[in-house]
Amino acid sequence: MTEAILQIRDLDLFYSKKQALNHITMDFYPNEITALIGPSGCGKSTLLRSINRMNDLIETVTITGSIMYKGENIYSPKVDTVELRKEIGMVFQQPNPFPFSIYENVVYGLRLKGERDKAVLDEAVETSLKAANIWDEVKDKLHSSALGLSGGQQQRVCIARVLAVKPAIILLDEPTSALDPISSGRVEETLLELKKNYTLLIVTHNMQQASRISDRTAFMLNGDLIEYNDTKSIFLTPQKQETEDYVAGKFG
Repeated sequence: MTEAILQIRDLDLFYSKKQALNHITMDFYPNEITALIGPSGCGKSTLLRSINRMNDLIETVTITGSIMYKGENIYSPKVDTVELRKEIGMVFQQPNPFPFSIYENVVYGLRLKGERDKAVLDEAVETSLKAANIWDEVKDKLHSSALGLSGGQQQRVCIARVLAVKPAIILLDEPTSALDPISSGRVEETLLELKKNYTLLIVTHNMQQASRISDRTAFMLNGDLIEYNDTKSIFLTPQKQETEDYVAGKFG
């Protein structure tokens, strides 16, 4: 059995006194896509944001339990969150390119690290845009504003921006919900290609998307992890009634 790249153990998260995640325990494996599904407000995005400590930015949040990555609890005071977020990158629901050129969007993280070598930056741009499945569409306009691209192209540039700093894990919070079906399809193709080299965790409302691209699926409800299994089992032979009702479209 492959060893887990990330292990969540007994994770509880509170916004002030309201508990949003209840005793979550689950493992994520290298070179797989894991989908988090469930109705709005069930804790999917909160869980995703916990994995690279984005919830630290919210003052009222309290977290107990552990998320182990590379043998260390990411909530240990010794962990540098800037370094953590390079290793565990995030792509958001709305494409959010910076108001710079495509080139400067992709090298943003490298420039923050102090990289000045043009050859290194040029190579990172080409490699990352190719990996994000958009190089051929933008290679002749790298110095044009990323804001001039379509939504689907912007989202793939945002994926390239994450890839440029060489993460191990990529978190994606409903990365196609703001996109049309053709653009969504392109992003899905990109994600399937990326899993050869990365571990991906995706929050999605789109059940077809989860069944198409993920290796494992976790179903959440009211902050609880109801069921977590390989995707085929979740959709075809769920163990829990709530999972069966949700994937059958009886609520959500």
